[in-house]
Amino acid sequence: MTEEPTVVPLLEPREGIPPVIADGDALEAAVAGFAAGTGPVAVDAERASGYRYGGRAYLVQLRRAGAGSALIDPIACPDLSGLDAALDGAEIVLHAASQDLPCLAEVGFRPKKMFDTELAGRLLGYERVGLGTMVETVLGLRLEKGHSAADWSTRPLPEDWLRYAALDVEVLVELRDVLHEELEQSGKLEWAQEEFQAILDLPPPPPRTDPWRRTSGIHKVRNVRALAIVRELWNMRDRIAREGDTAPGRVLPDTAIIAAALEVPRTKKALTEISAFTGRSARRHMSDWLAAVSRARALPDAELPQPSTPGDGPPPANRWADRDPVAAKRLAAARAVIAALADEHRMPTENLLQPDGVRRLTWEPPEEITDESVAERLRSLGAREWQISLAAHPLAKALSRLDAKGDDA
Repeated sequence: MTEEPTVVPLLEPREGIPPVIADGDALEAAVAGFAAGTGPVAVDAERASGYRYGGRAYLVQLRRAGAGSALIDPIACPDLSGLDAALDGAEIVLHAASQDLPCLAEVGFRPKKMFDTELAGRLLGYERVGLGTMVETVLGLRLEKGHSAADWSTRPLPEDWLRYAALDVEVLVELRDVLHEELEQSGKLEWAQEEFQAILDLPPPPPRTDPWRRTSGIHKVRNVRALAIVRELWNMRDRIAREGDTAPGRVLPDTAIIAAALEVPRTKKALTEISAFTGRSARRHMSDWLAAVSRARALPDAELPQPSTPGDGPPPANRWADRDPVAAKRLAAARAVIAALADEHRMPTENLLQPDGVRRLTWEPPEEITDESVAERLRSLGAREWQISLAAHPLAKALSRLDAKGDDA
């Protein structure tokens, strides 16, 4: 029998739990210490998703050889631009970087060079790429993941939370080192570096158009007057949540918004009879909810929302067969190509080429299908050079074959 590999639990940070840095003098000392350290810098951030409005950081953790670990309170120390300047040129190691980079940028920390251990795991074909799983699989160490969904805006932070936070960066550089070697051995290191740089170069996303249309369950709403109720309630909830720095779902759940849109309550009594409005926060704002519903009911027809907003891309793929059967065949062929390439190179299809890029390419392909025209189209859609070098030729071949069949018909 083959013995299972021994997994060692990580229970305590090597130097103990560092004190939380919450004043300028302590921050200045930490900056000097990290500037004097060597090698990559492990960084993580804790938010209060589900508790607070927005995605700001409530704790920032760092670790570097020669400097040890640091826990920074970005509420007490909201400007980390000095730390950013001190670490200019250092490689910043993050796990699932796209989640942490926006909240780090808010406090002035903007990495110029990065290694993302989650993305590296995806490119290497690891089936599960959560930090705990990666640390256990790659390093044989077990991280306890008990507080990832905690309310990190809590002050003071409990000791066991701080221990968890410090352990999250304890072996992140060691994980990076092993994955870096695996990427190099598999010929994927340059691919990963392109991906990391693309994430760093990504501009902030523009504000969503009609964000209220993302209300969970909105597909149940069948008429524009009911959609107006969704919009008014969503906007009211967003204002209350923003002013109170509370997660919108804690003010009023999406189920309540949809139920009100379907039932169209005209009185407070009718509102209270909707079960989703019985929560304490929902009851506190009953007058606001009723006013929002009343506004929607009184809107003239010209001010009602349209059933859907026109997108800037192709329609949902499940409609292609009816709207453009030829495009549907192109999409099926392109997906088969990408699936085969992803299987060959042991990575998820969405990492080999973004699904949105595949849809856009096949909905509006170049007039003349060649390797060069497909490559240029993919480049314009944001594909990286390594992706183009793998996918352009087989995609062009598959699309050309379909064009040839259409000409024969």
